[in-house]
Amino acid sequence: MGQVYEKIEPWLAEWIQRQPMFFVATAPSGDGGHVNVSPKGPIGTLTLLDERTIAYLDLVGSGAETLAHLQQNGRIVVMLCAFEGPPRIVRLHGRGEALPGDAIEFPDADGALPEQRRTVIRVSLDRISDSCGYGVPLMAYQAERRNSRAWAEGKLAKGGPTALDDYMAERNAESIDGLPALRTNSSVHGV
Repeated sequence: MGQVYEKIEPWLAEWIQRQPMFFVATAPSGDGGHVNVSPKGPIGTLTLLDERTIAYLDLVGSGAETLAHLQQNGRIVVMLCAFEGPPRIVRLHGRGEALPGDAIEFPDADGALPEQRRTVIRVSLDRISDSCGYGVPLMAYQAERRNSRAWAEGKLAKGGPTALDDYMAERNAESIDGLPALRTNSSVHGV
């Protein structure tokens, strides 16, 4: 039932862009450490750069596991699944790298403040596959949550124009396993 593709075919690109969200998974090298899986969205924060390259907008968050793992070994998988319509799961495996938050435009990324753009993750794909998705439940999309922007606006209102940079310096400097993640406060926008 599953299939491996040489590239993101046009029909697959259209399917990807119709999904409301995606998931990102990374892991540190070796036997130790924690595997990380993060929900991401809305889908406008993911863009297909070409048939074998994608990128997504990485917003300020409470952790920086993906950044730490990518700096250590570069391995990443982006997964999308159909919550509506015919069942399907798509996995995009590859090597990722962190770019500055303004490195790529995301014209369909509504709702995020410019200050929330922590990095852009660009992924060179080495495996593109799909599978049945029979185990994924049918769920109806309602709306995007406004919490992320409201949180950022609150931080900026209370802490001033450097509040998000200060937060990242404190909370995103290393992974839960102690790996370096976001380098320093001065490199936040120049990853």
